[in-house]
Amino acid sequence: MLRFFQKVTGLRMNHNYIRPGGVAADLPDGWQADVAELMDLIPPKLDEYDILMTGQPIWRDRLQGVGVISQKEAIALGATGVLLRSAGVNWDLRRDMPYLAYDDVEFDVLVGSYGDAFDRYAIRLNEIRESIRIVNQIVEMMPPGDYRALDAKVTPPPRARIDESMEALIHHFKIFTEGFKVPAGEVYTAVESPRGELGCYLVSDGGPKPYRMHIRGPSFINLQALPHLMADGFLADAVAVIASVDPVLGEVDR
Repeated sequence: MLRFFQKVTGLRMNHNYIRPGGVAADLPDGWQADVAELMDLIPPKLDEYDILMTGQPIWRDRLQGVGVISQKEAIALGATGVLLRSAGVNWDLRRDMPYLAYDDVEFDVLVGSYGDAFDRYAIRLNEIRESIRIVNQIVEMMPPGDYRALDAKVTPPPRARIDESMEALIHHFKIFTEGFKVPAGEVYTAVESPRGELGCYLVSDGGPKPYRMHIRGPSFINLQALPHLMADGFLADAVAVIASVDPVLGEVDR
């Protein structure tokens, strides 16, 4: 998977691929075959994990009834993603507030019954299967055309033009040094990341740089649930509880 990301973006992680109005570069030749290979490779591995762990008595004993959170607690704490859905709350931004092409694809929102670590494990395992289902639909639906908006106010000129035209070079320089002006106002938009609602709140004063920006990181919010999940529990269960919340501590420290 990381090799495919590197082929598309040039980097295995921290891709810097998204651009205003599109992405930095078009998909490389042969991307369909690469995706098809991954979609064939992953399901058998998931089945192995399923056989190895789901019905395994020790695995179930260490996760079932551990790190339990109720619907009321999850909502009160602002939990999102798998942590919220494990408590039985049927909420997924991709379906309930669709963006990109999520309203054009079919997938199931997986919800738990007990709000424990085992529910969170089972949801994550099966959400990979739903992701494969989504990817297969996207491959068939991928439209032809430009990969980025051609509005010169927000898009630099093609790389080849920079070597041919002084005006194109100046335009490129201004875009990357000054940016572009955004109308005054404020906006909040969010996506359903693997760990929950990842949102960005922006305030513009009409200039090229944000007057204010705040990131709503799901790991930071979900981490607040740990005292509730571990209350009256065993110290030996702490690792399972923390792992079931799956926080990215780099995001929390941010």
